[in-house]
Amino acid sequence: MSVTVKFFAGLREQIGLEEIRTPTVPATVQEAWQQVTDRPRPANVLAAVNHEYVAFDHALADGDEVAFFPPVTGG
Repeated sequence: MSVTVKFFAGLREQIGLEEIRTPTVPATVQEAWQQVTDRPRPANVLAAVNHEYVAFDHALADGDEVAFFPPVTGG
């Protein structure tokens, strides 16, 4: 039982990971971050679960995909 955690853009380079599976199912998105990295979560990081934006207190279930990424800007 686990979830897949993905990092995108600059986070991928900072964390040094593109994708990792958690050792257990974390209760929330924030706990997923804490299971896979020893770094504090930057304030502006966004999260999605199964391709939908969520808050960091969003509950997780076995098999979920969690994605962390910086805000997207364009011009």
